[in-house]
Amino acid sequence: MRTLRLATPLLAVLLVLAIWQLAVTLLHIPPYVLPSPGKTWQALLDDWPNISTLAGHTLYETIVGFLTGTAVGFLLAVTMAHLKATHRILYPILIATQAVPIVAIAAPLVILLGYGLAPKLVIVSLIVFFPVVVNVLDGLAGIDTGMVNLARSMGAGPAKIFLLIRLPATLTPLFSALKLGAAYAVTGAVIGEWTASITPGLGKDLLLKNSRLDTAGVYADVLVLTAIGLGGFLLMTLLERLATPWRTRGTARRRLRPSTTSDPKDPR
Repeated sequence: MRTLRLATPLLAVLLVLAIWQLAVTLLHIPPYVLPSPGKTWQALLDDWPNISTLAGHTLYETIVGFLTGTAVGFLLAVTMAHLKATHRILYPILIATQAVPIVAIAAPLVILLGYGLAPKLVIVSLIVFFPVVVNVLDGLAGIDTGMVNLARSMGAGPAKIFLLIRLPATLTPLFSALKLGAAYAVTGAVIGEWTASITPGLGKDLLLKNSRLDTAGVYADVLVLTAIGLGGFLLMTLLERLATPWRTRGTARRRLRPSTTSDPKDPR
């Protein structure tokens, strides 16, 4: 069963590649419209030194922006949950900010922060920030008040209640937001490179190759960006399994007992 679970994603990737190849072959799609998987892979190998360098820039923007958005979103959600006045004031503002397209925010960011790394990090952080705030608030709102009151009656202070009750309650919704954020953070990095940056990255490389009609190179960049987003999602999934073991294991692990045989007549 475990082997089947591990093999399923690989089979899914092979299925996508097979459909891709069949579409190119049977529909006679020109290479400048849709290159075959083989040509895309060859373009990736031929330009790998350049692509790997640019991918490093984009990956750095993605990671730093993701961590910044997660930290700010979590702290703001905890603050809003404890200070109801803050929640009433800030929550409508947060909802309103989501009505503004992320691409439209790039222009004011350039005016405020200039071209460079800063606007790209802000764009990535904004993409991750809102889901974290909403999900953590939902987790804190769903806490059983009876459990909190019981902990208080047993002498637990605010810090202990937060660590033992409130924080674990936020982990499941938090990781739901983090998995989405990890997948979309690379999109924010690319948008930032397109609209608010003159520094190198895979987003800039996509525009350059597209202007040269290097379709295979464009698809090669897309494959690398997809790998970054998928890798972030899988990493968050792994961290979720480690941080919330109760979701996959309903009972505690049995303690190992010494493999000794006892005499059935022994009264002990």
